[in-house]
Amino acid sequence: MSRFGVFLLSLLWAAMAQAVPALQASVDRTRVQAGETLELTLESQDVTQFGKPDLRALEPDFEVRGTRQLNSLHTLDGETRASTRWIITLLPRRSGSLQIPELQLGQSRSQAIDLQVLQADASRPDSASQVFVEATLDNTEVYVQAQAVLTLRIYHSVSLYDDSSLSPLQLENAKVEPLGESRTYEKEINGVRHGVIETRYALYPQQSGSLDIPPLTFTATAAADPQQGAGTPRAGRQVQVSSLPLHLTVRAIPAAWPAGVPWLPARSLNLEEHWSPDPASQQPQIGDSLTRSITLRAEGLSSTQLPQLPATEIVGLRRYPDQPVLRNEINERGMTANREEREALVPTHSGELALPALEITWWNTREDHLEHSSLPARTLNVEDNPALSADTPVGDSSAGNPLLWPWQLATMVFALTTLLGFALWWRARSQPAVLRAAQNGPSPRTLLDDLKRACLANDPQATRQALDAWARQQPETLAEMAARFVPLSDALDGLNGALYSESGQYWQGEDLWRAIGTIPPAEQVLLPAGESGSLPPLYPK
Repeated sequence: MSRFGVFLLSLLWAAMAQAVPALQASVDRTRVQAGETLELTLESQDVTQFGKPDLRALEPDFEVRGTRQLNSLHTLDGETRASTRWIITLLPRRSGSLQIPELQLGQSRSQAIDLQVLQADASRPDSASQVFVEATLDNTEVYVQAQAVLTLRIYHSVSLYDDSSLSPLQLENAKVEPLGESRTYEKEINGVRHGVIETRYALYPQQSGSLDIPPLTFTATAAADPQQGAGTPRAGRQVQVSSLPLHLTVRAIPAAWPAGVPWLPARSLNLEEHWSPDPASQQPQIGDSLTRSITLRAEGLSSTQLPQLPATEIVGLRRYPDQPVLRNEINERGMTANREEREALVPTHSGELALPALEITWWNTREDHLEHSSLPARTLNVEDNPALSADTPVGDSSAGNPLLWPWQLATMVFALTTLLGFALWWRARSQPAVLRAAQNGPSPRTLLDDLKRACLANDPQATRQALDAWARQQPETLAEMAARFVPLSDALDGLNGALYSESGQYWQGEDLWRAIGTIPPAEQVLLPAGESGSLPPLYPK
């Protein structure tokens, strides 16, 4: 071939090289330990290329942990050139001889790179031993739904950047509750000071048998030079370490557990009771509000596992419960569950009211046997309340004066007044309806207006006062009117619930005012002539 032909061939080869720009590949090191990451850099100077390298060829032998793209301009021999670099973090999937294959960007392809991945040797003082993970269980055998505490500790004798991460703990047939935030401290091991990152979990297996806890992986960037200045670029390499797998044996519910009782395994369990006011020091009366708080506390359980406490259903005692309060306490032994139930108790009868004992059955996982925790029975001695018109139970008056003549005299006076009243009523039948006699104090219309304003203002305290003032001028007591008119009885129950519980701010008085205005008449009564107004009569004909 002539020299001219060789020259033309060289020009053609150069043109082809410029038409297909090369994609340069490089790595930060070609020998790595198992579990360590390395950085692959791909660089292209083709400014017309806007795509990204195809990394699918890396998947068989490498895990792509991250990709960063950098665009830059640089001057060479007076000529300014643009370049694009992709920095790819790779984690080898196995040890031995590996190869980073050719990667493609448009029509450009990078060269292959050979790597040597060494098996990690824990006895060597390199990055594999400078960062390691330890996983432990407080018990290797627990009952189903009982607590097991998993503690994960990451030890590092080198400085770590704040980009560390821990793989999530996911278990089948078990509930996982993190025990607070991770905590850090230092520990000296074989004369070397290590930083420790500790994370704890509470595990609650939901099925008996064997529970496998998989390895948890910790990834971080270890600083190459701990003494480097704050303003210098970050220098270091990424490390990844994993814990060993663990196995937890889960025992079934023991045969000694009673049938039909909710299963409750705990290290300890107790019941506490608090009264306000204390009925032992202050004897309650009819209509008084007693607040009873019962707290169930169980070590080794979550609050969602605690059962609902039995309701206080006693004849002569109305109950207004609040929503239960659930909370968890975290301590060195794991989680302690608390369930607090509060209720307002209002006596409606005098005498002795017996509250039964409260008992909770549970399984002591520390001593492995059945136990019972209980609150003792209590008797409330309720006195009559002179300020309220309450019915006295039959037989409560048997402890009075044993002499009969006062009762006989009272019976005779009652009979005479009854006959006199009947005679006056018979005489009044033949006459037109008469006006109610003038009374001292506020007029019935004024009291009724006060009651209406209090009801429509949704103020339970003011409504109760206005209701008592209005009822004192009625021919019947509130108890008698409520006994023959169910809507009034229901409305009074709602008012009492607002007065004796913490939900008073949500009480609506419209139902009570409607019930007052629709009470069926016991007898026809006319209002005074001067007090007729726009308000319809309380007892319409």
